[in-house]
Amino acid sequence: MSGGVEWALHCSVVLTAADRPVAAARLAELHDISASYLAKQMQALSRAGLIASVQGHAGGYVLTRPAEEITVLDVVEAVDGAGPAFVCTEIRQRGPMATPASACTAPCAINRAMLAADKAWRDALRAVSVADLAQSVTGDYGPGTLNEIRGWLGVPAVV
Repeated sequence: MSGGVEWALHCSVVLTAADRPVAAARLAELHDISASYLAKQMQALSRAGLIASVQGHAGGYVLTRPAEEITVLDVVEAVDGAGPAFVCTEIRQRGPMATPASACTAPCAINRAMLAADKAWRDALRAVSVADLAQSVTGDYGPGTLNEIRGWLGVPAVV
């Protein structure tokens, strides 16, 4: 998984705290990360329909739907793609003891194990929403954390 996934998830959580667009440069500054690389992650989230770009002086990014409806898997797939983590190359059909292709009618034990792990991993990420992550941030760092982030962003605090 790329580092962009971590950045995209952190920014998605921050966007839950804002009731107005947040500039990409401000998100990059908040996380002390490269603005140009973060812009690529934000574009990926935008292409996936998870965030929208708002133009103008007060422009920036907003979530396109409630955070409860955006899963961690949505963000992972937006940034890194939806392809499987493991791609079988049918290595069993190579070398001096190669199994004939005609005998390989089902995935081998290694492929089955990797497919099962990929499914479990995706199911686990699908079960966690961006709202769940935001709630965990509050639990990890205290109930005022998201309000502090709002203040730093220049967004009015929620009472």
